[in-house]
Amino acid sequence: MIQVLNAPKNVVAFRALGEVTANDYKTIIAPAVKNLVEQIDEINFLFLIDTDLENFTATAWLEDAFIGLKNFGKWNRAAIVTNSERAISFTNAFGYVVPGNFRGFKKESYDQALHWVQGGAGLD
Repeated sequence: MIQVLNAPKNVVAFRALGEVTANDYKTIIAPAVKNLVEQIDEINFLFLIDTDLENFTATAWLEDAFIGLKNFGKWNRAAIVTNSERAISFTNAFGYVVPGNFRGFKKESYDQALHWVQGGAGLD
């Protein structure tokens, strides 16, 4: 399941809990991302993963990739917040091969992640 989190107007923020499906991406994340692009012509994205990565269905990962590709040139900043070292390492490496800035954060650094993703200074 995906929950929408409170965030500044230039950010979309979500929390993953339990099982995450393609439908979660299609009905919650994709419309919010589309709306943000229509408003500010870029994507500042925060994703708090509060579930095991194994709880994401294969089709959820595909939908995630589709949203990323569909908005390929619009990514500004994306923060992935999790305690999974694997996900943090992947996120940090991913930022070297795609447009925009991608950064992984530990859960205890949630406030820092939100500050960074909204364009806060001093964290680059």
